[in-house]
Amino acid sequence: MSTPIVGVDIGGTFTDFVYVENGTWRIYKRLTTRPDPSQGLLAGLDAMGASPQSVVAHGTTVATNAVLEHKGARTGLITTQGFRDVLVIGRQARPHIYRLWFPPRWVPVPEAWRMEVRERVAPDGRVLIPLDKAQVEAVLDALVEQGVESVAVSLLFSFANPEHERYIGEQARQRGLFVSLSSEILPEFREFERTSTTVLNAYVSPIMARYLRALEERLRERGHPALWIMQSSGGILDADRAGREAVRTLLSGPAAGVIGAFAVAQQAGFSHIITLDMGGTSTDVSLADGRIRRTTEGRIESWPVQVPMMDIHTVGAGGGSLAWIDPGGALRVGPESAGSRPGPACYGLGGQGFTVTDANLLLGRLSARHFLGGRMRLYPEKALDAAHPLAERLGISPIEVAEGVIAIANARMSQAIRVISIERGFDPREFTLVAFGGAGPMHALELARELLIPRVLIPRYPGVLSALGLTLADFVRDFSRTLMRPAEDLTKEDLQQAFGPLLAQAEAELQEQGFGPEDRDVETALDMRYRGQSYELTVPIQGFDLQVAVQAFHQAHKQRYGYARPEAPVEVVNVRVIARGRRPKPRFSTYPEAPSPDPEAARLGTIELRFAGKVHSAPIYDRAALQPGHRLQGPALVVQEDATTVVPPGWRGYVDAYLNLIFEAKG
Repeated sequence: MSTPIVGVDIGGTFTDFVYVENGTWRIYKRLTTRPDPSQGLLAGLDAMGASPQSVVAHGTTVATNAVLEHKGARTGLITTQGFRDVLVIGRQARPHIYRLWFPPRWVPVPEAWRMEVRERVAPDGRVLIPLDKAQVEAVLDALVEQGVESVAVSLLFSFANPEHERYIGEQARQRGLFVSLSSEILPEFREFERTSTTVLNAYVSPIMARYLRALEERLRERGHPALWIMQSSGGILDADRAGREAVRTLLSGPAAGVIGAFAVAQQAGFSHIITLDMGGTSTDVSLADGRIRRTTEGRIESWPVQVPMMDIHTVGAGGGSLAWIDPGGALRVGPESAGSRPGPACYGLGGQGFTVTDANLLLGRLSARHFLGGRMRLYPEKALDAAHPLAERLGISPIEVAEGVIAIANARMSQAIRVISIERGFDPREFTLVAFGGAGPMHALELARELLIPRVLIPRYPGVLSALGLTLADFVRDFSRTLMRPAEDLTKEDLQQAFGPLLAQAEAELQEQGFGPEDRDVETALDMRYRGQSYELTVPIQGFDLQVAVQAFHQAHKQRYGYARPEAPVEVVNVRVIARGRRPKPRFSTYPEAPSPDPEAARLGTIELRFAGKVHSAPIYDRAALQPGHRLQGPALVVQEDATTVVPPGWRGYVDAYLNLIFEAKG
């Protein structure tokens, strides 16, 4: 690569770095700095000696945390008269079916800041009631007087005719308000989902924009030419657009991990994978059946987010997840996390709670002497102290508490994998589990055994794979438009007309970003459903061949739901365009095979590992000293700077030409 690049993934506990320059890779890991994560980012660049000319690709949780912590901008909503409560009414789904009373859910926009204006547009875009411009002025003045700093505008059927929204947006910007228009953020039907997505964008974008402006300024002072931000869909955006459309970054970090995992697995010869990304706060799982799967049905804090994103399922089970006892006396794990400060008790930074990391340490699945490449000391005695209160309440030993914590965490992750595989028509036995994140390789093989997954791949740098994914991601922009037409009534010319404006916009944006014709790739897709259904599936379409797309829809429906109805009429709901600007990628090098399969030269010593109540004396191997062709037998522990791999009894593995560890169950 001609331009060096740094991938930086800021997580709840650690900030991970991958620096690529002239074909060589370097990794680094440090605790995330709170409350300003950019301090740790800049300190990490200094520690690595990153070139001032390097591009910085960044995965961030700024937008996610703003929603989860309810610390977004003071946001108002302007909508069509009679629809101000769409945001609260939603789909009228009860969060707890059998409870007679439950507290109302948090709403990003208080009632006083939800405003209406007189106007009405028909589904076909005809103006039925002109916009009352005097009322617009009064509404905006009232919002400004009440201290609102950001406004979401979501008018009825604005995806068919956005003129009224654009006028309100212009007037709002003149008053210094941050503006999110639904016709720009999500020009699709479904009033509640469109309003929710637009409101969340208005809620988080000012926070994200301030963060990115400050970070970009500090990076430019150092000479860095560009800052790229990872989207939830797996593509990167320039920092300016990411600040305006921050709702597209709500799954920023996990998406980068899937990109990295899929690239590493493909290089190793595996295209059907399940990804397991276990970090300090949560675990993210996804499935790729020869391609990375995306969805537009994401949610955060029970609010729908209908922009394209990776199909990722998240559970609150990470290395920092805290163990606790519920009112019924049962042991629970998560979702609350110890974070980076104070962190797990064994970090020695003041943490008092007992976490998954503490449990792994007590069971020998972490080596106190080799954690973070020996740069960070762990304190087993502090983990033991943290386990005692739980042990006393449960009437068991601290070691049994640790075993229980691991079993509960594994059960939650196992269920998450079932959600994205079995519940969607996929057999886990046909996939390879790719484990990464700082804690993923410690749990992966036990999960694979439970789910009958035949193979586990541990990448060369599992603890920083999301940061690696950032260096591999392409520039991506998504465009969509609601069509809502019966497939039988559509001609090739109709599709060309529907796709035309989106394709033109896609080409213009790629050209604006400096991508030449040879580096551009534009994909087209349709959202389709059987007539009468409420939700749709996305299928690719090539050459505007609708007949082939309809057949692909039937197949996708059978895969997802177990049946297809080829005789039933099909509707085309939305048209989609994905614009991709291909960036230079780091190369994966191969390494010469070891003269012998015996990994004795990489052995650092022995450790006592505990599995199913039994203690095993197991070798510790230095991952950096393992070479292609080396073969391992469980039980064993493999340590490296960014992660630890636990090999239970009954597993065997080898090192491939790319220095991945690949394990299979014996027999």
